[in-house]
Amino acid sequence: MSWREAMSPVRMQRVALVAPSERCRDMLVAVARSGVVELDLPGARAEGGHEVDRAVGAAVVRDGVAAHVGWVPSRELPGLAGALAGCDASVVPLPHPAGVEPPTLLTGRASRTLVDTYATVPYRDVDPARLAGPAYVVMFGMMFGDVGHGAVLVVLGLLLRAKVVARLAPLARAWAFVAGAGVAAMVFGALYGEAFGPTGLIPVLWLDPLTEPIPLLGAAIGLGAALLAVSYVLGTVNRVREGGWGYALYARTGLAGTALFAAVGLLAAGLLTGHGWWVAAAAALGAAALVLVTIGLVAEAGGGVSGGVQAGVELVDTVVRLGSNIVSFARLAAFGLTHAALLTLVWEGTQGLWGPGWRAVAAVALLVVGNVVTFGLEALVAGIQALRLEYYELFSRVFTGEGRPFRPWNPEGSST
Repeated sequence: MSWREAMSPVRMQRVALVAPSERCRDMLVAVARSGVVELDLPGARAEGGHEVDRAVGAAVVRDGVAAHVGWVPSRELPGLAGALAGCDASVVPLPHPAGVEPPTLLTGRASRTLVDTYATVPYRDVDPARLAGPAYVVMFGMMFGDVGHGAVLVVLGLLLRAKVVARLAPLARAWAFVAGAGVAAMVFGALYGEAFGPTGLIPVLWLDPLTEPIPLLGAAIGLGAALLAVSYVLGTVNRVREGGWGYALYARTGLAGTALFAAVGLLAAGLLTGHGWWVAAAAALGAAALVLVTIGLVAEAGGGVSGGVQAGVELVDTVVRLGSNIVSFARLAAFGLTHAALLTLVWEGTQGLWGPGWRAVAAVALLVVGNVVTFGLEALVAGIQALRLEYYELFSRVFTGEGRPFRPWNPEGSST
């Protein structure tokens, strides 16, 4: 499978299922057994075994031939044709009806959940699931950087995979996700020199968050800018797929929005390096991008005075939101600092209590309890904040609408 196919919904084919009217029920039973056809059936689902009877009654009958229409994954057509041959039925490919979007079927993977809980990927759009998972675990690791805490997450992921706890068995499919987040936390913990806090068990490979917060803040915003750039690229590809290059040219999440984002990057580079021509290029590119965005907003609002006013308000919102979205990634550094600060307090308290007799017991208890509390609190916070950044800053640019999931017809209670 090519990378284009892997990042796109499964190709769907509109089909007609035809059979002699006396074999219609046999055809529908074969369809139900195949589990690869979404039938267009009017009305709500019937109770139990009556579903097949209702589908028989809903068939279009002409000259002794009964027919149903629906959607089938293109790759399943040969197998479906073979299954229907035994009941004298056939599969007839049809052109896609104008204005009707095919249902979306996506291949399963652990990071699928991140995208599916946000929206069903529209049929024409790129599926970002393969990128969403790594982005999430990197952001989580930056906020949860500690070798010891990351190792605990890896162990929890392996326990999920082994289904040691029966109540957690439904979460077994997320084991790789949890373990991956743990590995990312261990990597950043090694960079920060944190292992159950600043215990000195490992050296600082990059920086100490509490003594060098500014470089950490710059790295967080830089990572956010890189992720936003990828989301703008995916958004542009999706706008082209949805409405062509004309639509993508004026869209805030298409070429116009990408150009505006690039202008902000050029402006930042010019101010940091002192190169005036970068600032001039940023001004020219930003002005062109704002003109394109304005045209798109006016057209979307329907034109006229009211449309112009609405477009003006949304243009200001676009600019302000772009800046706030970039700065929003500063939370990666902020919560990384919080995690390090809490563990530092625990470690300093442990050192202060350490001594002979009961003091050693109290110090060990403080170290254990402090790490457990910090682990639970910071894992929850980092998980939520990484999810927020993924949804509001990244996915909001990739998607502008929602598709509908592919639901194969397989009536419960039928003789299938």
